[in-house]
Amino acid sequence: MAKDEKKAALDAALKKIEKNFGKGAVMRMGEKVDTQISTVPTGSLALDAALGVGGYPRGRIVEVYGPESSGKTTVALHAVAEVQKRGGTAAYIDAENAMDPAYAEALGVDIDSLILSQPNTGEEGLQIADTLISSGAIDIVVVDSVAALVPRAEIEGEMGDSHVGLQARLMSQALRKLSGTISKTKTIAIFINQIREKVGVMFGNPETTPGGRALKFYSTIRLEVRRAEQIKQGSDVIGNRVKLKVVKNKVAPPFKVAEVDIMYGHGISQTGELIDMAADKDIINKAGSWYSYGDDRIGQGRENAKQYLQDHPEVFDEVMEKVRAAYGIDSESIQDREDPEKVKEAIKKGKDAKDEVSNSKKEADKK
Repeated sequence: MAKDEKKAALDAALKKIEKNFGKGAVMRMGEKVDTQISTVPTGSLALDAALGVGGYPRGRIVEVYGPESSGKTTVALHAVAEVQKRGGTAAYIDAENAMDPAYAEALGVDIDSLILSQPNTGEEGLQIADTLISSGAIDIVVVDSVAALVPRAEIEGEMGDSHVGLQARLMSQALRKLSGTISKTKTIAIFINQIREKVGVMFGNPETTPGGRALKFYSTIRLEVRRAEQIKQGSDVIGNRVKLKVVKNKVAPPFKVAEVDIMYGHGISQTGELIDMAADKDIINKAGSWYSYGDDRIGQGRENAKQYLQDHPEVFDEVMEKVRAAYGIDSESIQDREDPEKVKEAIKKGKDAKDEVSNSKKEADKK
């Protein structure tokens, strides 16, 4: 076949594919304009730097896992707050039924516009997530947590019944369906997960996460959240020093670690991580226990330096700009906003999906 004939045959094939499956089903890489990774800040400057791209990439799946009370939900809620600040819409699938609106509001989440679902079964929760993501009106979806997405068969069964691999099959099926939709709609999907221990492991790490291997494969980013030490004020514990390890990263080099202060009732301390990052780049100088910025001493000890930055917002902003420039972190707003009417439609579709699942369950019970 001659070169011209090959080109004509290829063009005909491409046209046929676009006719059958829609425009954009197949394309040459040179024609694709959005090759740049679009991100949304995590709410933690240190984590933005550790991720290598300045935040969570849009259209990707993120898994946040770790032991109990390590700060997983706090990390996810900060991401929700950042999306809302930039005019985005957020949905929260609260499978654990443990959402604290007062705490979420303290972290900067707009409770009034947050779409919340507390599903009865794992199938119901994932179906609602799929419907909301498919609408194209949602910028971020948080599922809290994978371990709490209990299959319907397990809920309807008796205590002690064996349901081997049921949750893993549910997650595998759901992620096969969701991954393509998440990519097309540029939605960030954050799955919070817990930790379990394998029985009889003599060597290596016995820890694993529930829900099978599917989530590990489909995740672009996996974050391990662990408490490092307590933060005390006198004898009172006022927060935790937390390590965020990027265990998997498909968009930048992995295995970077961010250390942040999570203060009780306030979330991630921006001033704390700003001082640490500024000190690493010699923007703030540390001599012994004293911190200084330029010719001014800003405090003896880290907590006093944090207090100084909180009391002097103009200095905070100045240091923030220098740190962002030093680490190459940019703060851009969410682009290509969808029509606000789609949000209302998404909420309605989410409710309809929930009713649909409930009705199918009733019909199954009758049979």
